[in-house]
Amino acid sequence: MTIFRPCIDLHQGQVKQIVGASLADDAPSTLKTNFVASNPSTYYSDLYRRNDLRGAHVIKLGPNNDTAAREALAAWPKGLQIGGGITIDNAQEWLDAGADKVIVTSWLFPSAKFSEDRLVALAERIGKKNLVVDLSCKRHDGKWIVAMDKWQTLTDQEVNEHTLARMALYCSEFLVHAADVEGLCQGIDEELVQRLGEWCTIPCTYAGGARDLSDLDLVERLSNGKVDLTFGSALDIFGGSLVKFEDAVRWTKNRLA
Repeated sequence: MTIFRPCIDLHQGQVKQIVGASLADDAPSTLKTNFVASNPSTYYSDLYRRNDLRGAHVIKLGPNNDTAAREALAAWPKGLQIGGGITIDNAQEWLDAGADKVIVTSWLFPSAKFSEDRLVALAERIGKKNLVVDLSCKRHDGKWIVAMDKWQTLTDQEVNEHTLARMALYCSEFLVHAADVEGLCQGIDEELVQRLGEWCTIPCTYAGGARDLSDLDLVERLSNGKVDLTFGSALDIFGGSLVKFEDAVRWTKNRLA
């Protein structure tokens, strides 16, 4: 059963929707922003709370986002997941701040190489049930390669059945941004969604390129209902004109009824 999973992307303390591939620390002028919210992060967490949309992900894209993230979590304790800069040293702190789960990527890849030891240690420290592994990726030589550091750096890890099976032993969910299409509203990576449906043995949320309410049907069909979908820039609550938030909520409530 596929449902809608909302998001709160934070950049420089503001809720934004950006083109994922445009993030670059060494070239900030290349950043392409689709939307900058006039409302604070708490507006969105409260909106999701009132519609009981559990499992939304709050992603801190770079520095100066901790305050906005903590405020969002406080507005709906145990209703949201938090990612961005999560390490073994601060994961419990974010859970204590109200996060339902923490989302980790870059810390698992020291020098862009996957460390299973780190994943095991983090799962032991905070509990598998509290951990989401973000395997956001880019296509490279016909494969999907995990990208870290706000999707700027390719790692040594391919997203495939073996990778997902191994990591699923130590986490309770996957989050996968298709960074090549993130923020473009030009359609999802259908092949990736289909493969995730075939490979995932635990809950998985896909984000990237969704542009129409019918993409929920498409993801459900491609993944056999095993993958959930995040809408970002296409949503009216983020300045988009392609998908109404209330329609996505209605879809989810109908599926969960």
